[in-house]
Amino acid sequence: MFHTAEVTAHLTKLGGHLGPVAFRLGKKTVSPYSVAPWAEEPLAPGTPALLKALRGDFFCAPFGGNGTPWRGEQHPPHGETANASWSLEAFESSGTRVTLHASLATKVRKGRVDKYLSLVKGHTAVYLRHVLSGMSGPMSPGHHAMLKFPETPGSGAVSTSRFVRGQVLPEPFERAENFGYHALKPGVLFRSLASVPLANGGNADLTAYPARRGYDDLVMMTADAKLPFAWTAVTFAEEGHVWFAVRDPRVLRHTIFWMSNGGRHYAPWNSRHTAVMGLEEVTSYFHLGLAESAKPNELSRKGHPTTLTLNPKKPTTINYIMAVAAIPKGFDRVADIRAAEGGVELIAESGKRARCALDLGFLGGTT
Repeated sequence: MFHTAEVTAHLTKLGGHLGPVAFRLGKKTVSPYSVAPWAEEPLAPGTPALLKALRGDFFCAPFGGNGTPWRGEQHPPHGETANASWSLEAFESSGTRVTLHASLATKVRKGRVDKYLSLVKGHTAVYLRHVLSGMSGPMSPGHHAMLKFPETPGSGAVSTSRFVRGQVLPEPFERAENFGYHALKPGVLFRSLASVPLANGGNADLTAYPARRGYDDLVMMTADAKLPFAWTAVTFAEEGHVWFAVRDPRVLRHTIFWMSNGGRHYAPWNSRHTAVMGLEEVTSYFHLGLAESAKPNELSRKGHPTTLTLNPKKPTTINYIMAVAAIPKGFDRVADIRAAEGGVELIAESGKRARCALDLGFLGGTT
């Protein structure tokens, strides 16, 4: 556990999962991240470690199922970074910044990953930096943030920065013969989150969640790489706050929405993982794994990268910020997030505005 007056955060040793995280907004405290309902239960032998720890946000390298080996590398689901035991290196304090530093020596692809999680006094944000060193070849990294929404349908208003391509997972996300169910039409392209075709006809509005109880679905949006930074946001108007994340779209190119609303009827899910949404920032080919991301695919053929190339002589740094901000009444859905003096300004579709102290320069930093 590490904290400032504004944020209290926990990191699991197993898998390096960040959560719970509590953000203090004035007199109230907000804890937006999900924790798996089976967190305190014994799980069947062979259950991936990441499912035992499943909560908050975790770093994936490589992101995805990884069922197919890549040139002799058989990575676990979402990589060793989401499953192995991390070593605590230090708690560091410098000026207004408090940092937890943990490390992991990877075995499937030998190298090292350093995790730096920082809190800044006066900021309701978590700054995440992962440094991959000693590795070579393609890698499909990603962050796997998961929010727990109020169960009321449409309680969260979801939005993203401009994207140039949106697509439902090309194959069925869940299959009835395996006791899983999906609602969206596989493989369909879309231009707006507000209108995405359903498998059985009609359209779904992905900007309002939770929705489609009894189904799990997955879509991916490719950010406009010309943006100074890309963002993903969820407005909880009744609760009076917004959660948002920002990143460099040239490093983490795509956003995956995993809408988990009771569609998995097999253990340990057992249809009880509801009103959870993964808002996952990645450079990968959907959630399929390194092999599918490294080989030519529909996205990479169109010039949209699905891997980063690691160089053992030059560490790769991946930065990401997650934050929470208070919003005024009438703030309905984030339409834009812009750099402002001392942080960012969030602008709602209704025209209402909110400010949040933030260090955007962190996204381009390496130390």
